[in-house]
Amino acid sequence: MSDLRIAVLGVGMMGADHAARIEARISGARVAVVNDYVTEKAEQIAAEIPGCRAIGDPLDAIADTDVDAVVLSTPGPTHEIQLLACLEHGKPVLCEKPLTNDVTTSLDVVRREAELGKRLIQVGFMRRFDHEYAGLKALLDSGDLGRPLVLHCAHRNPAVPPSFDSAMIVRDSLVHEVDVTRFLFDEEIISIQIVKPSANSGAPQGLADPQIAILRTASGKHVDVELFVTTGVAYEVRTEVVAEKGSAIIGLDVGLVRRNAPGTWGGTIAPSFKERFGQAYDTEFQRWVDAVRGGARTGNYTDGPGAWDGYAAAAVCEAGVESLTSGLPVAVTMVDRTSILGA
Repeated sequence: MSDLRIAVLGVGMMGADHAARIEARISGARVAVVNDYVTEKAEQIAAEIPGCRAIGDPLDAIADTDVDAVVLSTPGPTHEIQLLACLEHGKPVLCEKPLTNDVTTSLDVVRREAELGKRLIQVGFMRRFDHEYAGLKALLDSGDLGRPLVLHCAHRNPAVPPSFDSAMIVRDSLVHEVDVTRFLFDEEIISIQIVKPSANSGAPQGLADPQIAILRTASGKHVDVELFVTTGVAYEVRTEVVAEKGSAIIGLDVGLVRRNAPGTWGGTIAPSFKERFGQAYDTEFQRWVDAVRGGARTGNYTDGPGAWDGYAAAAVCEAGVESLTSGLPVAVTMVDRTSILGA
């Protein structure tokens, strides 16, 4: 089978990284088309990739006959129309989060895909492909820790762009812990509360940072997440499960532990998400490419979280933004999965 021809839409930091990844580390695929609202950027990246073209309109890029599959790294508000175009043309798509920018349009996308009878949409929750998260999931599934009860998470960034607002901490940062919770526990989140501690004096004016998210799952499991996106330090993501027969923690960056002064010890911390989750992105993309190449036999062109997972995360985050304003617990409202996807 010839290489899968991929269109990468949006070649900012994330999309450019994905294009380089496909060309350098993913087998069975190549970047055939790139698109970006900054035309010069797309043309520059296309010129660096043999056989690649820049196409000015993202919908034209999706429809192009030289494109077999699509990677969406475009801004969230553009996702709905681009996803629907991928469905219309029957093209598998790996969509970076969010699925769409609100729960209503996310549900519309889920319904449209279900009507086709094919799984064409995979959502880029890359933590599911990280070795540490996969190991933690396998440990929980083995039953060795007994029934899990509590999940403690920390999500810290050194800095965020000036345009980052308080709601984006929920929609862009917490969304990963929302998916991690659903992935590890195999159940939905039914309520969320956002607590606002004293704001970091180093944060931009008006940014409620840090935040504490408190989630409750359908079976009563407790999840708490510290979100702190202006630490000025490094990129830190930790997850600890407390269960009836023990606990387990990942994200301690203990690959190298050093002692360099009396009474202190420590190691290095990943400077950004690209270093911390580089392996996860590589694994995610390779498995997606392999799934797309074999999808015609099964009607499933995905190997990971799908449109429903994107919708579920959007529903939790929408309730989270409501709680950000009120400070109160908010119930998560979702349609019944079986009413759309069946058993």
